[in-house]
Amino acid sequence: MSLIERATFQPRMPRSIEETGISQGLILDLLLRQAFFEGIVTLGTLSDRSKLNPAIVHWAYRYFLKEQLCETRAMVGNDYEISLTSRGRSMAEVALKKGQYAGPAPVSLKDYNRAVSEQGIHVSVNAASMRSALSDLVLPEQVVRSLGAALVTGGTILLYGPTGNGKTSIAERLHRIFHDPVWIPYAVDVSGQILTVFDPLVHEAEKEQPQMDSRWVLCQRPMVKVGGEMRAEMLEPIVDEVTRICTGPLQMKANTGILLIDDFGRQRITPRELLNRWIVPLDRRTDVLSLWSGVSFEIPFEVLVVFATNLALSDLAEEAFMRRLKHKIKIEPLSADLFKNLVQKVFQRQSIPCTPETEEYIAEQCAKHSPEGLRACFPRDIADIICGTAVFEQRKPSLSQEEVDRALNVYFGH
Repeated sequence: MSLIERATFQPRMPRSIEETGISQGLILDLLLRQAFFEGIVTLGTLSDRSKLNPAIVHWAYRYFLKEQLCETRAMVGNDYEISLTSRGRSMAEVALKKGQYAGPAPVSLKDYNRAVSEQGIHVSVNAASMRSALSDLVLPEQVVRSLGAALVTGGTILLYGPTGNGKTSIAERLHRIFHDPVWIPYAVDVSGQILTVFDPLVHEAEKEQPQMDSRWVLCQRPMVKVGGEMRAEMLEPIVDEVTRICTGPLQMKANTGILLIDDFGRQRITPRELLNRWIVPLDRRTDVLSLWSGVSFEIPFEVLVVFATNLALSDLAEEAFMRRLKHKIKIEPLSADLFKNLVQKVFQRQSIPCTPETEEYIAEQCAKHSPEGLRACFPRDIADIICGTAVFEQRKPSLSQEEVDRALNVYFGH
């Protein structure tokens, strides 16, 4: 099955202005800004930049000529090369005061909401596929079962427990359960205000982009991660004071995918404030956002929210709030057997031979240094020290007792 066949939503190429779902005025303002920034530009370039059908760009060109907003400078093959007249530049400056966005044309809010709803998260996972998604981790079987049940049931997931046991690593791998691509728009038109959504730092575009409506990008389901830097403002559209370009909030970029809130409880927004803000979206799967102009609008909240914290649950919020976090999965230190298994995996990845005796020795020594339990982070961190030391000393890394003891002393500070 091809990528396009696996996608549940199919954006159709608009052949007319009406089919774009956005207004003539918004299209004209966008093309004026693009022509203004380019100086001299072909209609083909305007079509490429705006992601609009050439027929729509040619309509705008004829309008510009009629209103004396542009002049034709030359023919480039079968294309026209144009530049704005003084009147056209004046109109472009008026458009720039509304905002300096000059990227791909937006889709309508109605079309965006339909796309998100049709591409909602429907997890189909079993024990085998769950283990496959987490195959590079060493986890107790109970954790794998709990994660699988949580994903199938739906709802928010809270991973909690002592630091260093792999909560973040687990959460970062959950997107592997998805195998269907989704369409993400470059931007959305909200009451004449363009709100950018596609973010190359968040959305991984598929190499194969079908010939559909180019205002949409076929991507893997998004995985958005935010930690202690999270602020309340990041949950609302953000407008750049200079460019007046408006950017969609975290949950909008994460729509149809996963939003990981790491180190939950250590953000610049308190757990109570965050849960108050999302009490309705988490229950009803819709969110209400507000623009700087005061316009409020509703979007689907099709997001799998995963919280990861090493704080005690009682320190985060009272029971009424914690009830909203439907699945609470504790990630505890590893058993000795699982820990030795992890030691073996870690050193295999580094192509360093590791005997059962060495695995046993590392587990015993880590247990002595860490009475609270064998943390999943120990093997990787110790391996990094051993490999780093070898690189510095310009030799191959080894797992002699001397090397292991030296790494353990550096790591645990003894």
